Amino acid sequence: MTEITQEIVAEHGLTPDEYTRVLDILGREPNLTELGIFSVMWSEHCSYKSSKKWLKTLPTEAPWVICGPGENAGVIDIGDGQAAIFKMESHNHPSFIEPYQGAATGVGGIMRDVFTMGARPIANMNALRFGRPDHPKTRHLLSGVVSGIGGYGNCMGVPTVGGETNFHASYDGNILVNAMTVGLADADKIFYSAAAGVGNPVVYVGSKTGRDGIHGATMASAEFDNDSEEKRPTVQVGDPFTEKLLLEACLELMATDAIVAIQDMGAAGLTSSSFEMADKGGVGIELNLDLVPMREDGMTPYEIMLSESQERMLMVLKPGREEEARRIFEKWELDFSVIGKVTDTGRMILTMHGGKVADLPVAPLADAAPEYDRPWVKTEPSAVIKGADVTAPNDLGEVLLKLVGSSEIASRKWIWEQYDHMVMGDTIQRPGGDAAVVRVHGTDKGLAITTDCTPRYCYADPVMGGAQAVAEVWRNITAVGAKPLAITDCMNFGNPQRPEIMGQFVGCIEGMRNACTILDFPVISGNVSLYNETNGTGIHPTPAIGGVGLMANIDKMTTLAFKNEGDLVLLIGTQKGEMGQSLYLREMEGREEGAPPSVDLEAERKIGDYLREMIEKGVVTAAHDISDGGLAVTLAEMAMAGNIGADISLDTDLPLHAALFAEDQGCYVVTIRPDDFELVEGFALAEDIPLHNIGTIGHTDLKIDGGLTISVESLKQVHQNWMPDLMAVRVSE
Repeated sequence: MTEITQEIVAEHGLTPDEYTRVLDILGREPNLTELGIFSVMWSEHCSYKSSKKWLKTLPTEAPWVICGPGENAGVIDIGDGQAAIFKMESHNHPSFIEPYQGAATGVGGIMRDVFTMGARPIANMNALRFGRPDHPKTRHLLSGVVSGIGGYGNCMGVPTVGGETNFHASYDGNILVNAMTVGLADADKIFYSAAAGVGNPVVYVGSKTGRDGIHGATMASAEFDNDSEEKRPTVQVGDPFTEKLLLEACLELMATDAIVAIQDMGAAGLTSSSFEMADKGGVGIELNLDLVPMREDGMTPYEIMLSESQERMLMVLKPGREEEARRIFEKWELDFSVIGKVTDTGRMILTMHGGKVADLPVAPLADAAPEYDRPWVKTEPSAVIKGADVTAPNDLGEVLLKLVGSSEIASRKWIWEQYDHMVMGDTIQRPGGDAAVVRVHGTDKGLAITTDCTPRYCYADPVMGGAQAVAEVWRNITAVGAKPLAITDCMNFGNPQRPEIMGQFVGCIEGMRNACTILDFPVISGNVSLYNETNGTGIHPTPAIGGVGLMANIDKMTTLAFKNEGDLVLLIGTQKGEMGQSLYLREMEGREEGAPPSVDLEAERKIGDYLREMIEKGVVTAAHDISDGGLAVTLAEMAMAGNIGADISLDTDLPLHAALFAEDQGCYVVTIRPDDFELVEGFALAEDIPLHNIGTIGHTDLKIDGGLTISVESLKQVHQNWMPDLMAVRVSE
C-alpha cells in the first residue's frame, strides 16, 4: 500500500488545509484511491471552489427555463412541446498540449452532456483563442484544433454552424478551446442525473476504460510551466464513431421508460459521474470495479476511477430492465455491464478482487468541498478616449483595408470550410453571419445560435466587458430576427489566487449579471476554467458567452448581406465616438489603451426590441450590429457579403474617423426598401429610437463622404486572403 506523504498530497493538488478536511471527514488517513477521488472532486474543474460564490449571483430563471445550472446542460422551452438543450465547456489545457485530440474530445464531451439529457444534438459552435499569428506555435495549434473539431463533429454527423476565433499575445502560452452544443428533445422527456431507488442496478455503457486522461481534471486546475508538454498522457483520446453509436443507443433506450438516471463520464470519469449521481439523489452506491470493461491489463482501482477515457456513460436502471438495455447496447456493438447498485447508506463503496478498495461518505465529500472567498481587487477603469484624442488618418480607405484584413476581422472561411455545416439539412444561415440559424426539423421554427466575447474590453474594464459580452450575443441573435432566450457561459481566467485575476472574475460576473437581468437573458448552464496562464502570465479575462434564440418563422430571417440596389441604409442607435480599446487604436497606432466603449443596457433592450419588431413586419432586408472595427467595418462586411457597394453620407458632429471606427455599442446598420421608410421611421419616433438615413445601396464601390471610396472587390481580397496566407506559411515550412 502506498504511504500518503505530504509530497503525494501536494502532487494531487490538495493544500494542507484541504487535506486536514479530508482527515476530518474520514476520521482516518485515506488510501491512494480515496486520495485521488478527493483530489479530482475538489479540483477547480469539478468543484468550482474559487468561483461558486460568485456564480450563485447570476440570474438563472425565466418562465421558459425548464432546467438551469446544475445538470449536464441547461434546458429551455421552445413551444409545441419541444425543448432546446445546450451548454458550452472548455478543453483549453488538453488542446494546448495535444491540439487535435484535445479539441476533438472537447467536442465529444459537450455533445455527451447534451444527449445525456435526452436531446439529439443539432448544432455545434466553438469559441477559439490563439496567441499572436506570428508566434512559433500558433499555426500548429490552429491547424490541429480546427482539424480536431471538424474531425469529431463531421464524423458524428452534427453540423458545426459557426463560432469565433481571436488572436492575441496573452494566449501565446495558453490557448482557449470552448465548445458548445445545442440539442432538441421533447419537453416532457428530459433525463436527469439524480440516482434513486435502493437496489436499482448501476450500469456502465460505451467504450472500455483505459489509462488515457488520468489526472485530466487536476491538470485543468493548474497553470502551465515549461514542462507542460510532458503532460500528454493526461489528454484523452476520442473516437467519434463510437460516440455516434453511443448516441443512437442512448436515444433508443431513452424511448423506453427503463432509465432512472443517467450521467456522462466527463472530467474525473467514473468518480465524478458516480458521486454526482449519488449526491443529487441523496443515496449511496456500491461499485464492483472488476466488472468495469477495461481495455488494458492490470489497471488499479485508482486508474479505473480517475480515467477520463471517452465515450462512456453511467446509468441507473429500473430493476428487471437490464437485459432489455443490454440488447440495445450490444446491438450497437457497445460495452454494457452492470457494475453496482444503489444503496441507502449514503456512502460510495468500491470493491475489487474480493476486497474493499474505497469507502467514502458521499454527501460530506460533495457538500464539504472547499468554497473560497478569495481576496480580490477591482480593476480600475481607464480614461475614455474620444475621437478628438486620436490622430486622424490621412487615408480612410487604407485604414479600412488594414482593418478588414487584420487578424481580428479577416474572414474565418478557412476554418469553417473544414466543418460540415450543412449535414442534417437544417442549417438555414451558415457561418459568417451574426448568428447561425438552424431549422427545428419538420417545422417553420428556427434556433439562432452564436458565441461571443471581446477579451480586450474585459481586460480594460471587467464590469463593462462582461456586460458587453452578453449584450453582443443578444445583438447577434436579434440581428437575424430571433428572440434571445438564454445563455451558457465559459469563464476562462488566470490564477484566482492572484487578487487582480480574481477581481477580473468578480467584475465580469457583475457585468454579466447586470446585462442578463436587464435583457431578460438568463444563464442556464456553463463552465469555469481557471489557471489559464503560463509561468505566471495570465490570459486576458475571457467570459465566452453562447446564446440561443427562437425564431417563430424562419421565412422572416434576416442576413447581413446588402441585397437590392436602391435600398436605403439606416443607422439605428447613438454613436458616441469612444475610441478606447478599439481595433483602430491597436492596428493603426499600436495602442491597447483606454476604457472600452460603454454599454447602455436599457437602450440596448429598447433598440433591439424595436429592430426585431421591424424584422417581424418584413420590412428589413439586411441587418448587422456594429462591433469590432466600428461602422466602417460593419458597412464593409455587409457590402462584401452582398457583393454590392453603397453611397454613405454621415451627418455627424464626431470627427469622421471616430464616426467610422469607434466601436459604438447598441447600434445596428439595417437596410430597407425606400417605400418602407415612413413606416420604419414612424415606429422609431413613437418609441424614441435614434434612426438615421445614411445612404443607398448600389454600384461596385463603398463610398463614404469625406474621402473614402474603395471597391468591394479590393475589400474582399484582403478580407479573404489573410488566413489562407497565414496557414500557407505553415505548409511551406
